Amino acid sequence: MNPALVILSVEDGLRQYGVGEALGVALFTWAIVFAVLFIIFVCIRVFGAVVGSFSKKKDTAPAAPTAAPAAAAEDSGEEFSSGSLKLKGCDEKTAAMIMAIVSDNTGIPLNELIFKSISLVEEK
Repeated sequence: MNPALVILSVEDGLRQYGVGEALGVALFTWAIVFAVLFIIFVCIRVFGAVVGSFSKKKDTAPAAPTAAPAAAAEDSGEEFSSGSLKLKGCDEKTAAMIMAIVSDNTGIPLNELIFKSISLVEEK
């Protein structure tokens, strides 16, 4: 004999609920569902923060080796050049001053900046 049929055939196994009891069971079930969803939400947030902290460490780690070749070139006595600079209407002293001011105002080291050209603009 099938056990499911035996349980369904017992009169005491089936119970009918009133409207108030049914509403209470429904609200309790909804509360359980939302509590589990909230726990899943918290787990996802924590997991995302942990993975995010590892990815931020990986993003900052490659930044250090890129500065090393420039330092190695300076230490070995080789001249480091990031390209050519075209000066239009200004001398080298003025161009050096402009590059230093730009580096200071932006907070970017001068060896990381690349200048293509510097032109003198005359006022009219």
